Amino acid sequence: MNAALPPVTRRRFLAGSAAASAFTLLRPSTVFGAAANAVLEIGLIGCGGRGGWIANLFAETGNYRWVACADYFQDRVDAVGGKYAIPSAHRHTGLSGYRRLLERKLDAVVIESPPYFHPQQASDAVDAGKHVYVAKPIAVDVPGCRTIGESGRRATAKKQVFLVDFQTRANAVYREALRRIRQGEMGRLVLAEAHYPWAGGGRGLPPSSVEEQLRNWYYVKALSGDFIVEQAIHALDVATWVLDADPLRAQGMGGQRLRPKGSIWDHFAVNYEFANGVPLSFTCIQSIPEMRDEIVCRAYGSEGYFYSDYFGEVWIRGNDPYPGGSVGNLYTTGAQVNIHEFHQAIVNGDCGNPTVAPSVRSNLTAILGREAGYRGGELTFDELLQADRKLEIDLSGLRA
Repeated sequence: MNAALPPVTRRRFLAGSAAASAFTLLRPSTVFGAAANAVLEIGLIGCGGRGGWIANLFAETGNYRWVACADYFQDRVDAVGGKYAIPSAHRHTGLSGYRRLLERKLDAVVIESPPYFHPQQASDAVDAGKHVYVAKPIAVDVPGCRTIGESGRRATAKKQVFLVDFQTRANAVYREALRRIRQGEMGRLVLAEAHYPWAGGGRGLPPSSVEEQLRNWYYVKALSGDFIVEQAIHALDVATWVLDADPLRAQGMGGQRLRPKGSIWDHFAVNYEFANGVPLSFTCIQSIPEMRDEIVCRAYGSEGYFYSDYFGEVWIRGNDPYPGGSVGNLYTTGAQVNIHEFHQAIVNGDCGNPTVAPSVRSNLTAILGREAGYRGGELTFDELLQADRKLEIDLSGLRA
């Protein structure tokens, strides 16, 4: 997939990703006939827990109609297909089922498969002329992040919409707080910290068979990217949004004091330095009984203090305070906003795709923290990009 790409440098990588954020405005009549028919025909790739859940959010808007679905497992496509009256012939299984879905006449695809598959599936969807809505994380490794950045750029060039589903970036209170930070109301940023303690996650091992690993992929590092990438990225995404800079290096540690050997890690502690000189202290831990769940980011400026919690409130205190408020049930409402804005972007021909570059940035920041933790020491961003290491899993023997 990446063999033909030129050697990556930090400058080339970030310039390519940023290009995907350029703003383009098209006449509605140029976008898949969306102006003539505001109900978009869409296909779902990945019909597991979140895929089945988010399918309902798309359907309840009245702006979308499910006409195809794909998953490795027959029971999953039948569960989604039965609920939304998708014909049996449009329910595709096996590893390449999503490719048969992409051959159909669709306006857009929604990608909710294990993160390992996101880059290739999104790239193929763009090549097939579909608008793309993809779950976080966008990738589990650097080559995957590169692919997503390039796919976003190609989508913009082809006048297609490409949206990454981070809920915090869709919330009005978060957006207003970040607008104020960008205007300088907190003064010069000095220090930031982010934390993600979560009582869930369990202490399991990867299933023994590869087929069952596809069904229960969370503990499989190559499929999930480890939990710092798969889940804790929510906290790092807010932190990189606030800092608006690229990481230069990370000093990491962590390990398996709770989960058994062979599983993903259960805790990380990473100190980052960013290109604007601001340090970020980050920790994440899982599966502690009765622990309070938080996805918290704090940032300290010369004139004020920012606080946010995915499960609570967002505000700024200082010389120019912002009272902010509760973010409510952000897990659902954030996705609902993104689903609405995805539709609006398609209908209005807005193919600037501004969610791509920041998602690549936060995903790379999470990967940098993971690899620094595995190393048990310092790793620079340049070293991470130059190594360009891909996580692999042997899928031989599975149904095509």
